Amino acid sequence: MPSSSSRRVFVAGAGGAIGQVLCPLLIQDGWNVTGTTRSPERADRLRALGVTPVVVDVFDRQALIDAVSKAQPQVVMHQLTDLPKEATPESMAAARVRNAHLREVGTDNLVAAALSAGATRMIVQSIAFAYAAGPQPCTEESPLDASSHSSLIKMEQLVLGSGLEAVVLRYGRLYGPNTWTLTPPRPGPLHVDAAADAARRAMTLGQGIYNIAEDDGTVTSEKAHRELQWRAEFRRQAEEA
Repeated sequence: MPSSSSRRVFVAGAGGAIGQVLCPLLIQDGWNVTGTTRSPERADRLRALGVTPVVVDVFDRQALIDAVSKAQPQVVMHQLTDLPKEATPESMAAARVRNAHLREVGTDNLVAAALSAGATRMIVQSIAFAYAAGPQPCTEESPLDASSHSSLIKMEQLVLGSGLEAVVLRYGRLYGPNTWTLTPPRPGPLHVDAAADAARRAMTLGQGIYNIAEDDGTVTSEKAHRELQWRAEFRRQAEEA
């Protein structure tokens, strides 16, 4: 059953690889979680986790505003992506177009919904492998590659300029359950459990941009270590043991 806590969060993308780990962690921490999915079938899975599911399309601006307003969250979590089940050159080319639209239009709708609902904090999933060529390891102040990642930059700007307490989590390349691989991809790997834990910590800690990746010399996550007390070694199973 969902938590009766007065602490409420709206997780857009709750049925994704990170969301499936994150939502139980948030419930464990005492949050009342409302989570979105586009699939009625996934809604049943979310309900089984203790999440209040909402089937909504992020591109339906008014429906999204209504859903977030009904949930009355203090925090809105943006974990939305539109990725294929398998990463082939053809599927990834199509996914880049879909994700660009999601990052720009979907994020704008979600920011509007968060503001309309009176939320005070917003956390967004970004990527740590969008930096322009230059000295490594890249810090959060290193420039992003605007020629290849203009929609990502727009997404971050929408959230950082929203007037909400904004946290941008620049994730490394994911591995683990429900991702494309169980082994660490290079460069800048990140286990899906550790990605979820960073989002969990950002619920109450930090503000601004954070690199979230394992230390292989590509990017530095020192800021996240210091301000979020985040560690790449986190695994949910180990915490529950």
